[in-house]
Amino acid sequence: MIYRNLSSYFRSLVAGADTKIPIANGKYVTAINFDNAATTPPLCSVLKEIACFAPWYASVHRGKGYKSILTSERYDHGREVVKQFVKADKHDVVVFTKNTTESINMLAYALATDDKQQVVLSTDMEHLANDLPWRDKFTIDYVAITSSGRLSLENLALKLQTYEGRVKLVTVTGASNVTGYINPIHTIARLAHKYGAKIFVDGAQWVPHTPVDMKPYDSPEHIDYLTFSAHKMYAPFGAGVLIGAKETFEQAIPVYQGGGAVGLVSQQTIEWDSPPAKYEAGTPNMMGVLALITAIETLSRLNIGDIHNYERKLIDYAIGGLSTIPGITLYSTRDRDEERVSLVSFSLEGMHHSQVAEILSQEAGIAVRNGLFCAHPYVEKLLNLSEKEISHYQTQNDKTIPGLVRISFGIYNNLREIEGFLDLLSHVAKHRQYYARKYSYVLAPDRCGDRKKDDLYC
Repeated sequence: MIYRNLSSYFRSLVAGADTKIPIANGKYVTAINFDNAATTPPLCSVLKEIACFAPWYASVHRGKGYKSILTSERYDHGREVVKQFVKADKHDVVVFTKNTTESINMLAYALATDDKQQVVLSTDMEHLANDLPWRDKFTIDYVAITSSGRLSLENLALKLQTYEGRVKLVTVTGASNVTGYINPIHTIARLAHKYGAKIFVDGAQWVPHTPVDMKPYDSPEHIDYLTFSAHKMYAPFGAGVLIGAKETFEQAIPVYQGGGAVGLVSQQTIEWDSPPAKYEAGTPNMMGVLALITAIETLSRLNIGDIHNYERKLIDYAIGGLSTIPGITLYSTRDRDEERVSLVSFSLEGMHHSQVAEILSQEAGIAVRNGLFCAHPYVEKLLNLSEKEISHYQTQNDKTIPGLVRISFGIYNNLREIEGFLDLLSHVAKHRQYYARKYSYVLAPDRCGDRKKDDLYC
C-alpha cells in the first residue's frame, strides 16, 4: 500500500506521464518512457513556475527597472539553491551553463596550461563529454575497469603513484550512464588528494538520483569540481551548472567572452568581472535557471534519499526479471548491496540492439535507448571488442555498429510498466526469428544514406 501510494504520488508530479501515443497496429497506448537517463520529462511544478514568473521576466543584472531587479535577485539566489542541494563549500562558486558537456569543456579550458606534461586521469567508463575535452590539453591516461565493468581503485592508486605528483586532476563519473554503477567518489577524492591531485565529478547521472555531499575544503574527501544538467532532473530549457573553487576561475581566461563577463574594457585592456559572472558572457538563461532551481526545490521537498530508495526498488525488480529471460545478457552485476542508480544495459542474443529498441517502441510504446550511449570506449570494453573489430566498424559500410539496450527509470515509473516491459521482452526472446524478420533493421536514408551507422547517434 505504501509503495502504491508513493508511486501514484510521484507520477502525479510529472507532466505527460499518461500521454497516449500510437503503436504499429494503429492503436493508442499510454507511453512508457524508460529513457530517463537521456532526458527526463518536466515536473508540473517547473511548468507552473515558468508560467507564473513569465510576466515578471526581464534582463538579468545591470537593469534598474523593477522587473529586472526581481529577475536578477531570483537568478542569483539560484546559486545558493544549487550549493545547498549538493552541500558545496561556502567559498565555491556556481557557474550557470547550458549543460554538463559545456561545463566540462569550460573547466578543461580553465585548468589548461602551457605544460602539457600535466596529467589528467580519466577512466575507461566515462561519457565522451568527460573524455574528449581533456585530450588536447593534457597528457591523458585512463583508469582501468574490472571484469564486471567497475572502476578499479587499485589501478587508480597505481597510476597516481606512477606519475609521481604530475596528476593535476582525476576526472570521473559519479554514476555510469551504461551500467548504473555509482563510483565511490569520496574514496576516490581521498586518493587523489593524497597524491596532490584534485577531483572533478561528472554528476549528470548521479546528482538527480541520490544525495550528494561535496564536503568542505578542509575534508580530504572534498569534491573540488562538480557539474550536472537540469534536463536530466525534470527541468527543461537548457541549464547546467559548474561548481568549483573561485580561484580556479579567477586565474583563467574564459572560453566564452563578451558582455556581462567584464568590468571596464578599452581597445587595449580588459578588466574581467569576478567569477562566476566572468564565465557567463551574454544574456543569462533565466528561464533555464528558474526551471532548475524549481526542480531542485521540488526534489528536496520529496527527499532525494526517498527518491533513491524508490528508484532502487524499480531497478532491482527490473534486473531480477531480465535475468530470467533466455538470451538476455546483463552488463551489470546483481549484487543488491552495490551502490547504483536506476538504469541498466543489456543485449538479447540473436537480435541487434536497434531491433530490440524498435520492437519495444512499435509493439508497446516503450521508449528505451540503444547504441553506445556516447560512452564508446566503455561499451567497447564491456563487449570485448578488439581494436581490429573497432577499426572494421569504423571503415566498413555494410556493418551495423555493435551496442546495447538501456532502460533507465525516473520517479514517475512504476512496477506495472516494468512488468509489461518484461512480458513483451520475454515473448520476443521466445519468438526471436519472427520479430527479427518483422523488424529487419533499415536505416532512414536521410540520416546516413546506405551506411548502417545510426547507432553512432546517441
